[in-house]
Amino acid sequence: MNKRWTSLIATAALVLATAVAHAQTAPDAWIKQISGEVIETVKSDKAIQAGDTKKIMTLVDAKILPNVNFLRMTSSAVGRYWRQATPEQQARLQEEFKTLLVRTYAGALTQVKDQSVELKPLRARPEDTEVLVRSEVKGKGEPIQLDYRVEKTGDSWKIYDVNVLGVWLVETYRASFAQEISASGIDGLITKLAEKNKAAAAAKS
Repeated sequence: MNKRWTSLIATAALVLATAVAHAQTAPDAWIKQISGEVIETVKSDKAIQAGDTKKIMTLVDAKILPNVNFLRMTSSAVGRYWRQATPEQQARLQEEFKTLLVRTYAGALTQVKDQSVELKPLRARPEDTEVLVRSEVKGKGEPIQLDYRVEKTGDSWKIYDVNVLGVWLVETYRASFAQEISASGIDGLITKLAEKNKAAAAAKS
């Protein structure tokens, strides 16, 4: 196979992958595209690997935030207390929770070395608007289970929960949030999240 033919095949594959991602008709293809872009960006950027906060946040803002339904994720984590919160409290909860998750994810990005993502067979019907996308992150050592709950709104898919090694993120936070709200109310939870975020920001600086 000559170089020109190889180049044409590579170009066609890239166009097809981009078309699939933008059409977003298949949630597993969408997750594969996002994961691949993030991992390849980290691998090729020494500043991100070294923990450059500005570059990490730029990557998170560009590739991750637009693909997450933080409103649903936050309301699910707060659980039954969400309806008791005022609109102002809901906005604060969403903002502080988003900041917490972004900082956690940003820290994890610095650990990316030679990992790759392998998707498991998708069990979904074309008409489904909520789907479980299962994957494994492979590198050195044992594969890491990483699953996503995604929802379709219009022509777009959004992530609203993540499962790492069998533990769902929303369920984990729901338990701790309920304990904090029971002890000090919704404002107490907001204060606690804000304190964690400030401490994390101070540690980075």
